[in-house]
Amino acid sequence: QVQLVESGGGLVQTGGSLRLSCAASGRTFSNYPMGWFRQAPGKKRDFVAAISQSGGRTNYSGSVEGRFTISRDNAKNTVYLEMTSLKPEDTAVYYCAARNFFSPNYKYWGQGTQVTVSS
Repeated sequence: QVQLVESGGGLVQTGGSLRLSCAASGRTFSNYPMGWFRQAPGKKRDFVAAISQSGGRTNYSGSVEGRFTISRDNAKNTVYLEMTSLKPEDTAVYYCAARNFFSPNYKYWGQGTQVTVSS
């Protein structure tokens, strides 16, 4: 079992920046590929970014590539999402998630943190 707790959300103006953190506990964090997802009101949850166990490989959705950066610190059991040039359409609840390396499906989810970008 892996427990995930997000933090760092808040209200920011268009063009601003935020850094989200996700602290993990329960199992060996470095064994798990990690991802960030988001869900806007009335919409389905969408993929944002993912990172491999070592942090050497990352991938992003087209809507955030070049503006968001995912990273991880395995010594601190934490994954981050650095968000810059924020837009109102980035407003959503952001979730971090962990998956077993042998499965494409994310199994463990945090409770989410709200990000609101004002225009």
